[in-house]
Amino acid sequence: MKIALMDSGIGLLAAAAAVRRLRPDADLVLSNDPDGMPWGPRTPADLTGRALDVARAAAMHRPDALIVACNTASVHSLPALRAELEPGIPVIGTVPAIKPAAAAGGRVAIWATPATTGSPYQRGLIREFASGVHVTEVPCPGLADAVEAADDAAVEAAVAAAAALTPADVTDVVLGCTHYELVESAIRSALAARTQGAELVFHGSAEPVAVQALRRIGARPEPALPATGSLTVLRSGRVGTLPAAAFGYAEGRLLAGHRAPVG
Repeated sequence: MKIALMDSGIGLLAAAAAVRRLRPDADLVLSNDPDGMPWGPRTPADLTGRALDVARAAAMHRPDALIVACNTASVHSLPALRAELEPGIPVIGTVPAIKPAAAAGGRVAIWATPATTGSPYQRGLIREFASGVHVTEVPCPGLADAVEAADDAAVEAAVAAAAALTPADVTDVVLGCTHYELVESAIRSALAARTQGAELVFHGSAEPVAVQALRRIGARPEPALPATGSLTVLRSGRVGTLPAAAFGYAEGRLLAGHRAPVG
């Protein structure tokens, strides 16, 4: 079994680690785009061109499925990626977990990039899945870039700024950018102070996307299998290694073979 994941940078680590935990025997292909990142400021057409290049590089390794582990690329490029690769390679997009967050009927905060916050795409998800639920969209300027650089001080500052915009009575938090799942513990700590220790439910996309990818190829989670899966890293189409910043996160260390705890 071989599963590929793509993103502009290291945001794919969370979903890749989820696949590794669920299927330790799976070969993983991580395809990102250091030459073209970040993707967020690009026009939709430009972003789609970069995403297609990254997906084609992954497809050369003949994966059984491709996870688009990037919210922005899923918004703008998923139709083009599916048109080119399916049905030969199932393509699984990443959607913010607004539906499960809203299902409990609490007060929801959606942390997302400034470009996604208030976008027609996110507003459409809110209308479809969170009608009648109190939802606050929280822009997180600089957070994805800080995570990408594994800059702890910048992460702390960006998280603190976003926490200050999050209502103190929130019950559910949607992590609407794959990068944010890598610093969930920092976000939890900041919001615990903000909400006076109230028990919050966090909603990410990594594990649901991993499960969906397995389902699409007719496989199931078997976390007890031997850890025989290989790791291939593609950097703008070139075979390489995980960037140094990846080792700042438990997910990156897990993928590299260091049995660090994740989650």
